[in-house]
Amino acid sequence: MSPSLTSPPSASAVDPRYAERRGQIEQYFDRTAAQAWARLTSDAPVSGIRATVRAGREAMRTTITSWLGTEPTPQAGTAARLQTLLEQDEPAVAPVYGQRLLGRSLLDAGCGTGLLSFDAARLGAEVVAIDLSPTLVGLASQRLPSDLSPGRVAFRSGDMLDPALGSFDHLVAMDSLIHYAPEQAVAAITAWAPRIRRSMVFTFAPSSPLLQAMMMVGKWFPRADRSPAIVPVRFDRLCRLLRASEALAGWQLGRRQRVSRGFYTSEALELLAPASQGAEGATGLRAIDCEAPSGGSR
Repeated sequence: MSPSLTSPPSASAVDPRYAERRGQIEQYFDRTAAQAWARLTSDAPVSGIRATVRAGREAMRTTITSWLGTEPTPQAGTAARLQTLLEQDEPAVAPVYGQRLLGRSLLDAGCGTGLLSFDAARLGAEVVAIDLSPTLVGLASQRLPSDLSPGRVAFRSGDMLDPALGSFDHLVAMDSLIHYAPEQAVAAITAWAPRIRRSMVFTFAPSSPLLQAMMMVGKWFPRADRSPAIVPVRFDRLCRLLRASEALAGWQLGRRQRVSRGFYTSEALELLAPASQGAEGATGLRAIDCEAPSGGSR
């Protein structure tokens, strides 16, 4: 499948700084780090630092995949199985829950080489996977598995906020907003909200002394081993920004889970659309509850 390039005129309108930052990120992933990213998302040997990033991303992908199409409070057996997978030293394998996404659509915003898109398609979803990097999208197309039916994946290269992509039941933005300032990330989420019917799951880099120290230490490593620039943010600040967004009125926090593996630390947050909460949630337009507990760290 050949990637098609889209360049929506409205992307920079979400935040004047968004387009500039987007260009910097595209430069990094499509040119500077494309080869390293291709290796990281394969089973090829990688350096010790990147091995921890690979393990962390696989654990995060397992977490997010387990949330899609399931209730915010998983059954005990499911939670125990997921806990076991996330505690393993070996790369986690996403649990199998049948084709629970059959008939549903999903936008994988910042899909990279498509691993999460493939997981969602195996659950029956019709996935639109988009990334800034034509190089990574091309690689994802080459890696497209043959066992996705009845799910399917359509790859695109361009801006993940493009309204021309359409509306979806679910949205996932795994580690694709961590490179933006909190205000820009929330502006992106606000832009997506009217086009998402059930849930949005995104990750952020949780600010902490440990993460700040790791970022400083990382600057001393060879350039090839450095992570892309990320913007840590405290959950309480992020949540206040989400709560203040009029476009998110009626949306509620679902699950929240941090994953830490060596030089990888990221936290997933689930937002549930008003219609997915039943009549009371849809009509009450309650504000987002910033006191919602975290699932801890794994």
